[in-house]
Amino acid sequence: QVQLVESGGGSVQSGGSLRLSCAVSISIFSNSINTMGWYRQAPGKQRELVAVYSTDFSTTYADSVKGRFTISRDYRANSLYLQMNSLKPEDTAVYYCYVNRQKEDNWGQGTQVTVSS
Repeated sequence: QVQLVESGGGSVQSGGSLRLSCAVSISIFSNSINTMGWYRQAPGKQRELVAVYSTDFSTTYADSVKGRFTISRDYRANSLYLQMNSLKPEDTAVYYCYVNRQKEDNWGQGTQVTVSS
């Protein structure tokens, strides 16, 4: 099983920025990994994709975050990142790091992001 530990959440005002980090317990360069990225879940809503890397190294972003959020990764640190700029109150949610390895889903514990107007 892959261990994922998120950090970097917090409370900011609308228009502010945050950077989320996710430490991954295995090499993210491994060809056993299919997809990895970030999801979020707001109160009373389903978990939704924010930004992910696919096996062909392409990235997919939710329409609602395009142009504001950027996903990145550091192979040496085995870490994923999510830079979030121009935050809006509707970005308030628990953000989860995600890795699909050998068709098995792995999730972090989540980190809370709260954006006030």
